[in-house]
Amino acid sequence: MSGSSRVNKPFLTNEMKKEYTILVPDMLPIHFKLIIAILEEYGYKLELLQTSTRSVIDEGLKNVHNDTCYPALLVVGQFMEALKSGKYDVNKTALMISQTGGGCRASNYIHLLRKALAADFPQVPVISLNFSGLEKQSSFKITPNIALKLIYAVMYGDLLMLLYNQCRPYEINKGDTDKVLADWQDKISYALKHNKYFNTKKIYRQILDGFKAIPRTKDKKPRVGIVGEIYVKYSPLANNDLNEFLISEDCEPYVPGLLDFVLYCASDSINDKRLYDTFTARTLMFDIGYDVLYKFQKQQIKVIEEHGEFFPPHDFEELRKYADKYINQGVKMGEGWLITAEMAALAETGTENIICTQPFGCLPNHIVAKGMSRVIKQAYPNANIVAIDYDPGATKVNQENRIKLMLANARR
Repeated sequence: MSGSSRVNKPFLTNEMKKEYTILVPDMLPIHFKLIIAILEEYGYKLELLQTSTRSVIDEGLKNVHNDTCYPALLVVGQFMEALKSGKYDVNKTALMISQTGGGCRASNYIHLLRKALAADFPQVPVISLNFSGLEKQSSFKITPNIALKLIYAVMYGDLLMLLYNQCRPYEINKGDTDKVLADWQDKISYALKHNKYFNTKKIYRQILDGFKAIPRTKDKKPRVGIVGEIYVKYSPLANNDLNEFLISEDCEPYVPGLLDFVLYCASDSINDKRLYDTFTARTLMFDIGYDVLYKFQKQQIKVIEEHGEFFPPHDFEELRKYADKYINQGVKMGEGWLITAEMAALAETGTENIICTQPFGCLPNHIVAKGMSRVIKQAYPNANIVAIDYDPGATKVNQENRIKLMLANARR
């Protein structure tokens, strides 16, 4: 009998969810607070883990082998540290983890986590959050209504993240931007819970006005784009709070929205149809989903442009055109062609300082990011691109020194 078949797989039942606390690993703090609000409406009690101590890495190293990619190590480590902290009743605690369903090893994190739990916490259920039909035995189902709300949470979360990074580096009164962000997280959470989230144009304008009212300096600061593997790009735990570090260095961070990654995943099916002449019911579903999501993005971009105070995110169809100049859209393992497209779009639109975040153990990310950054530099000679590796042995000081060197070049 193989080792994996001996691992216990308890599931969270509908009866259990009333008493259980579900722990969620930290990746996108702004977005995840909105997502948690949605799931709480359906009777789930969730808590976002925001620990960022060295013990998270140590727990990860204890429970997965050292060839495991860094995001998996951190997610498992953060869960195990939480369960061992004594803060939670382990007999009434469950864990939630996302699965992409693609070629990325992220789909297998859940099995690593169950193996880690087997020794000390075999009774703890693990819940999969995915749109790929994985973990069919689980009672946790993403209904059409939940899925719709999750999409809106992504769009509102992207806008909040975009405006936060355009305001925080310039705020005159320290803490103003955080207050506006927290206020809008609460308002959007309420709207999502009470089905008052459909009038996106009106809500977008209100959010834009809220951030516009923040007193800001007129200083011109270097804008730094952050691209790379999805978990390390977004997670403060994984990238040593890169966003905050850039702000402390008098820079304006720019982080592409989560909707770009969702559209990227949906476009895979479209590309497969074009490249391999395949068409299934799943292809049709993703085609329709892509069209709807892209229209949502176009609407948001238009509202931001009409408002005139802030610059909008990149149009995803434009990203695909940038990709086609340098790489085939059939390159889709990990973040695939999206990393190249984002670097090109940033350089083309004036954000020439780019940090490419790379986790240890992610082969597709290293191939595409490092392999294509030279091509982007040749096309855009002023592009200032640095690849930063994140792994258990890399020191924060070394990473920050490399970024400071890049910023010194940017300020010449």
